[in-house]
Amino acid sequence: MAADTTNRNSSLIIAAVVLAIGVILGGYLLGDGLKRAKLADRAVMMRGLAERDVTADLATWTIRTLSTGSNFDAVQADAAQDAGVIRAYLGEHGFGAADLQPAGISVNQWNNNGVDQIQVRQQFRLRTTKIAEAKAAHAGQAALLARGVALEDGGPSIAYSFTKLNAVKPAMIAEATKDARKGAEQFAKDSGASVGGIRSASQGYFSIQSRDGDTGGPAESSPEQKVRVVTTVEFYLND
Repeated sequence: MAADTTNRNSSLIIAAVVLAIGVILGGYLLGDGLKRAKLADRAVMMRGLAERDVTADLATWTIRTLSTGSNFDAVQADAAQDAGVIRAYLGEHGFGAADLQPAGISVNQWNNNGVDQIQVRQQFRLRTTKIAEAKAAHAGQAALLARGVALEDGGPSIAYSFTKLNAVKPAMIAEATKDARKGAEQFAKDSGASVGGIRSASQGYFSIQSRDGDTGGPAESSPEQKVRVVTTVEFYLND
């Protein structure tokens, strides 16, 4: 009889302990859940900016010429002469024969009041990593006109490209995120809170523009360029 009473008392004690632990654990989980729910409601979204000055590492210059006349052989010879003058001019700026490639040729022929008319259009493309030399050659393009090369309407055009964007992306994203956190910290300070972890983040697109002029322009217009990215980051706010 005494043994049964002892067993019942032990069972009651164990049940009470388990119940107490359950109540404590439930209260903790409920409190932690409420805390997390409260934390989730307190967040601030900020944009972070990162900019970096870069120099283009690739120049592409397309030169277009036009030869006209009424005799095909003469027009063809003129076109060949233009090609030779262009190669010689670029040679003076440090470019070899392999740097300049033919990029297309077209021939138009028609009869105008019994007189044959012939036009030969040519394109040559200089593609190089020697940016300073290409810029100097492009700036002196009037020398081609002085040497008898008839440039097509619009004249030669050159485009500068920065091809190493992937190399600077990680560091710039980190800079933009740091800039966003700085703004969040100022906001939190003003509101008597502190900044916690990141709730969500989205990376804006990378843009490249020219550094020339007050507002910049198309990136390809200048070798001096600026890379820019804006990230949007939402931070938790702590009490």
